[in-house]
Amino acid sequence: MTLVAVILFMLIMFMKQAKRTSGITRGIVSVWLATGLLLAGAAEDATYRSPSALCADSGGVALYIAQTTTQQVAAFDLETGSVKRTIPVPGTPADLVLSPDASRLYVALGEPEGRIAVVNTASGKIVNIIPVGHTPSALAISPEGGILYVCNRFNNRVAFIDLGSGKELASVPVAREPVAAVLSPDGQRLFVANHIPAGPANGAFAAAELSVIDTKAKKLLTSIPLHNGSTGVNGLCLSPDGNHVYATHTIGRYHVPATQLERGWVNTNALSVIDAVNLKLVNAVLLDNVDRGAANPWGVACTSDGKVLAVTHSGSHEVSIIDRVALHEKLATDPPENIPNDLSFMVGLRQRVKLSGLGPRELVMVGSKLYTAEYFSDSIGIIDLDTQRDPRSTSVALGEVPPMTVVRRGEFLFKDASWCFQQWQSCVSCHPSDRTDALNWDLLNDGLGTPKNTKSLVLAHQTPPTTATAVRANAEISVRAGIRFFMAVRPESDAVAIDEYLKSLKQVPSPRLVKGQLSPAALRGKKVFEKANCALCHKPPLYTNMKRYDIGTGVNLEKNMKYDVPTLIEIWRNGPYLHDGRATSIRDVVTTFNADDEHGVTTDLTPEEITDLIEFVESL
Repeated sequence: MTLVAVILFMLIMFMKQAKRTSGITRGIVSVWLATGLLLAGAAEDATYRSPSALCADSGGVALYIAQTTTQQVAAFDLETGSVKRTIPVPGTPADLVLSPDASRLYVALGEPEGRIAVVNTASGKIVNIIPVGHTPSALAISPEGGILYVCNRFNNRVAFIDLGSGKELASVPVAREPVAAVLSPDGQRLFVANHIPAGPANGAFAAAELSVIDTKAKKLLTSIPLHNGSTGVNGLCLSPDGNHVYATHTIGRYHVPATQLERGWVNTNALSVIDAVNLKLVNAVLLDNVDRGAANPWGVACTSDGKVLAVTHSGSHEVSIIDRVALHEKLATDPPENIPNDLSFMVGLRQRVKLSGLGPRELVMVGSKLYTAEYFSDSIGIIDLDTQRDPRSTSVALGEVPPMTVVRRGEFLFKDASWCFQQWQSCVSCHPSDRTDALNWDLLNDGLGTPKNTKSLVLAHQTPPTTATAVRANAEISVRAGIRFFMAVRPESDAVAIDEYLKSLKQVPSPRLVKGQLSPAALRGKKVFEKANCALCHKPPLYTNMKRYDIGTGVNLEKNMKYDVPTLIEIWRNGPYLHDGRATSIRDVVTTFNADDEHGVTTDLTPEEITDLIEFVESL
C-alpha cells in the first residue's frame, strides 16, 4: 500500500470514529482529513523523481542524479547499485558537474533566477550558493577546477565563474538557447550546443549551430552550423583524444511537403560529428533504420578507450551502441553528400538496445558500464558493454513509482515516439521544450506551397485558433489532427491527456524583467505600445484578441490572406516571427516588415521609442 493510501485509510477510519463523538471532535477530524488530503496530494506529486542529468566520479564509486521534480540530487552507490543518500537543493536541478578531486558537486538550478548549488560530497551538505543567469542548463569545469562554465539558456550566454570568489569573470554571447557544453582536454576550447536555429525560417537554410569559445581570450572563436534542418539539439560529448565532438539532434525535412511519415519524410534523428581540431562539421549521420525511426536522440558519451560511442533515444526508449572506430572509417570512405540522407548508414556499425525504463536522457560511461537517466520510469538504466555481442539493459528504480496522473501521462505521450508509425517522431520533435523548432513546415491543413512557422504550445488552449490561418479552430482540434496525421490512430483518452498536459504548461518569465518587474525602458515601452495601437489587436492579459487580419505579409498563394493575431506572452523565446518566420527579431517585425503600418503604427516612432517598445514586448 502506498503512503498516500495509508494516510487516506487512517483518516477515513478517524472520520468514522468521529461520527460517534462530539461536534468539536468531528470538526477537528475534518480539519485533519482536509490537511491529510492536501498532504497526500503533495506526497503523490513529490514522488515523481524525473531523473534527467547525471555525472560520475572518476573512481567509479558514485553516480549523482538530478531528480528534477523532487528538487533533489541522488547519490547512487555504483558498487551496491542503490541510492546512498538524497541531497535536497533549493531549485530544479538541471545539470551536474564534479570538481576534479570530486570533493565538490556543482548543481545548476535551472530557474529564471539561476543559481549554482555547491555541495560538499563527503557530507552531502550545500556549502555555497552562487547566483548566475537565467535558467542555467549546462555546466563544465576547467581542468584545474578553478573556473565553472555556465550555459545560461535564456540569456544566450555562457558565464565564466571564478569558484574561489564566486564572481563572474566574463559572459560570452552564443547563438540561441545553450543547453550542453564540453571542454577540450587542454581546457582552451569550450564547445556549446545551441538548442534551436537562430535565423529566419523562410530561406533555403535553417539549422542550429555549435558555438566554440576561446576560454583564454574569453570570447567566441567561431560558430559551426549543423546540417540543414538540424534542431532540438540536446546532447554533446568529446572523444577521449579530443579530436571530435558529437552532437545529438533531429533533422527536420522542412523543405518538402509533410505528406507521409515513411523513410523519415518529416523528421529523422541524427548524430553530428564535428572536427574539434579544425572546427568544422564532418557530417551528420542518421541513427534511424529504413523502416524504424530512433526518435529524439538525447544523451551521448564515449568509453574511455574511445572504441564505443553511445546515444540515448528519449522517444523510442533505447540506446544506440556504436563502433566509433568503424564509424569514422565509413565517414572517410562514403560520399559525404549522401550520408545525411542515408538511412542504411549505421547498418553493421551499431546495435539498438531496448531499455527497460522509459524516456532516457543523459548518460555516462563508467568502466564497461553505461548508465542513463530514465525520466518517465524514475529509474537508472544500466547496460554492461562487456556483453556487447548481446547487450541487455536492466533498470534500478530510484523509489516507488506511482501511477501516472492524467497530466503526467499526457507529458509522456507528448514525448513518446513508440506509438508513432514506425516510431519516427513524437510531438516534441516539432515542438522541442513544448515551443517551436524554429522551422517552417508545409502541412496539408491549408494546402501545399504555404509553409508556416511552428508555433509555441504555451497558452494554445487559451488562445484559439491554433493555426496561422485559423484552419484549426482550437487546440483540441489541433491535438487530434496532429495525432491522426503525424503519429497514429489512438483512443480519445490519449488526446485528452495531451490536452491536460498542454494546459498545465507555465510561461517562463522573460530575461528582460528586473527582479520580476518591468524595467524603466519597458515601462516607457508600454506607453509606446498603446501609442502605436498595438493593444488594439494584442489586448492584455493574453495580448491577443483572437481575431484575424490581413497585415500585408501574405505572398504568392496567400496574397491578401488574413492571419491569426498571436499572443505576445513569452514571445521573447518563440522566434522567428510572422507566419513564415521571415522576421528574426521583434525589431524586424515592427520596422523592416511593417513599412506600411499594417500591424502597429510604428513608422513615426523615434529610434528610442522603437527600442523601448521592443523592451516591453520582450518582457511579456
